[in-house]
Amino acid sequence: MERALLVTIRFDSDRDEWRVEDLSRELEQLVNSCGVEIVDHVVTRPDKPQATYLIGRGKAEEIADICYAADIDTVIFSHDLSGTQQRNLEEIIRRKTIDRTQLILDIFAQHARSPEGYLQVELAQLQYLFPRLIGKGIILSRLGGGIGTRGPGEQKLEVDRRRIRKRIDKLKDELRQLKIHRAIIRGKRKEQLIPSIALVGYTSSGKSTLLNALTGAHQPTRDTLFTTLDPLSRICLLPNGEKIVISDTVGFLHQLPHHLIEAFKATLEEVIEADLLIHVLDISHKMYRQHAQAVYEVLKELRVDSKPIITVLNKIDLLEDRSWIMQEEKEMPNSVAISAKLKENLEALLNKIQQEFSFRQVTLNLRIPLKRMDLVDLFYRQGKVLQVDYQQKGINIKVNLPKPFAYKVLKDKDIEKVY
Repeated sequence: MERALLVTIRFDSDRDEWRVEDLSRELEQLVNSCGVEIVDHVVTRPDKPQATYLIGRGKAEEIADICYAADIDTVIFSHDLSGTQQRNLEEIIRRKTIDRTQLILDIFAQHARSPEGYLQVELAQLQYLFPRLIGKGIILSRLGGGIGTRGPGEQKLEVDRRRIRKRIDKLKDELRQLKIHRAIIRGKRKEQLIPSIALVGYTSSGKSTLLNALTGAHQPTRDTLFTTLDPLSRICLLPNGEKIVISDTVGFLHQLPHHLIEAFKATLEEVIEADLLIHVLDISHKMYRQHAQAVYEVLKELRVDSKPIITVLNKIDLLEDRSWIMQEEKEMPNSVAISAKLKENLEALLNKIQQEFSFRQVTLNLRIPLKRMDLVDLFYRQGKVLQVDYQQKGINIKVNLPKPFAYKVLKDKDIEKVY
């Protein structure tokens, strides 16, 4: 197992609410998701970033001594490094150095399952490596595998920039073709008048567990970060019988690098195209407010922050004291407290989703001839049948239907609307 030294950096010039202890804890969670042994953890608080070594030469030499004494293979930084900083640090430390983006990409590489997921990971890895393929050193000699090199984007870094650029162009073209295919699938869903919902939230907030609870899906759930990389969509029935599509998506993270958001736009398209967003928030986490802010920052970058949002205060089963939850629901607009794991209060969530789409529903009293039993079957599939009365001259039926579908139905000459 690879032995790693972690380096958490908190600049005095930083203005966010994250404490160095919180940054350290999240870095450890990310590294644990990679299956790497953490040997030691160094915390440093420089005044501001330094162009040459980010943290200063003295601190870099101190890290080099720790690595030599503890037989450490890899140094993992909580901050992103420029290509120059990475090369300079490796010259002093004489160990492989990994920054936060490489760490996240390594986790993505392990969790990619679909062809599309593999393409996106490889593209993101190559786009990250491309500007760093200058000069020589440890960064150009990582042929032994391990963290930062595995996954579908693993390449011998000695290949020239021209071939890498050609591979990047090919990957982008393949992703464009997949985008067209997804657009066709979404188009068919829209033709069937099925609204779509995307689950969004901080990584490990319980999105996959909620998808399983609402739809009966069997999406894998683990207590690690970024378990879900590839989007998964499933049908769910609302209490009024309306069908909706719910999609699970990749989790967000504090200061998620912009270029990663761009690289994974294909995965995040379900968020962009959704009619409604469900923001799943781990209310048991002591930093849930900071997590919520991080999610909204990503939604803003995707330009979807104006979409209707239901906030799900998840994991109430982990709270020893729930007395303050009602106040939190009042303070957070359009929110509902649940436990996805125990399926607690899911009915309230489904009712809230139904309210969001209530403008789409209409109740009709119809009369149809006995020969048109196919319409009765259709109403059961597309809506919620409230009452059926079989008579000698025909069938009287009361049904809730999506408005666009109801308009189509009323054009059928065999259907008579009863007032």
